[in-house]
Amino acid sequence: MDENLYILAFSNAPAVGAITFQKLLKIFGSAEKAWKAGSNELKKVGLGEKKYTAFDQFRKQFNVSEYIQKLKKAKVEFIAFGSKDYPESLKKLKDPPIGLFVKGNKDLLFVGQNIGVVGARKITSYGKQVTENIVSELVRETIVITSGMALGVDGIAHKTAIEHKGSTIAVLGCGVDCPYPRENERLYESILDSNGLIISEYPLGMPANQGTFPARNRIIAGLSIAVLITEAAEDSGSLITADHAIKQGKTVFAIPGPITSMMSKGALKLLKQGAKLAQSAQDILDELNIKNTQSKSGDRKKMDLPNLTKDEKKVFDVLNKEEMTMDELVRATKIPISKLSTLLSEMELEGILIGSRGKFTIKS
Repeated sequence: MDENLYILAFSNAPAVGAITFQKLLKIFGSAEKAWKAGSNELKKVGLGEKKYTAFDQFRKQFNVSEYIQKLKKAKVEFIAFGSKDYPESLKKLKDPPIGLFVKGNKDLLFVGQNIGVVGARKITSYGKQVTENIVSELVRETIVITSGMALGVDGIAHKTAIEHKGSTIAVLGCGVDCPYPRENERLYESILDSNGLIISEYPLGMPANQGTFPARNRIIAGLSIAVLITEAAEDSGSLITADHAIKQGKTVFAIPGPITSMMSKGALKLLKQGAKLAQSAQDILDELNIKNTQSKSGDRKKMDLPNLTKDEKKVFDVLNKEEMTMDELVRATKIPISKLSTLLSEMELEGILIGSRGKFTIKS
């Protein structure tokens, strides 16, 4: 059996968490040798009698072939620790995930400009407004928004990224096939429909519990070059994400709120501790030395325009306002579908537009 399949098995095993798995790799040299180790060897590395019994029973009955079929059926891919697709930023953690279960566009793991946006579940109108404002500005600069798909700030961050044609990653505290919370089932589908990504370190079908959320926060921080807290109470779980980011050497940003609001206490606490003040997306971009792309994009479009045919310019002008399906383009441009189909293919080859999931948009 391939080494990655043994890692897949360990990712499902009870009593073997991320830190224990790293100990096993260090001592035995491979997941395969650790999987096949005897009771005395495993107990020596800290797997007590109770944990060893649970693990031993599991490895005797776990069928990796059946599990792979479950992954295929759920359209989920497994990225094993140490494999070429495993993010370098997570590999550096003291407790890197044994593996990642991913659903959607895994290319987003390698963009390099991911910013974590987290905060309160009980979001105020102020928190909603500042989250929408800053996220909408960040995605215009091709920043990928990473969050936890919780109610409140997380959900607003994901939705805003999608609404502004940006990319977003949701890190779940449950199995990647389990939309949680239920109120966000539609958001879960929207993330996938918009070419986003949903990931988890937990096996298929695993329900969320109190312990899984703090653990998943280290992944949000790990995948991000910085973390932004838009609104949070003093005891908000989002401060755990900020703490992970600080320990990982990442920049933490916080948005100040009304000093009379309990939902501003967390952000104000972070600012006192040295977090960077963010009043706009530009503050974040400047601190991270990310140059604006909007003016460059506009210059490129102006240069290309003189070379467009009359029909190409019609398509360009329409798509420059919003993305559209083929049928919507036919109605908007009055170009026959047979001609439009060829036109779109040519414009896509020329790098003017992009077609994805049945919709077309101008390439930024």
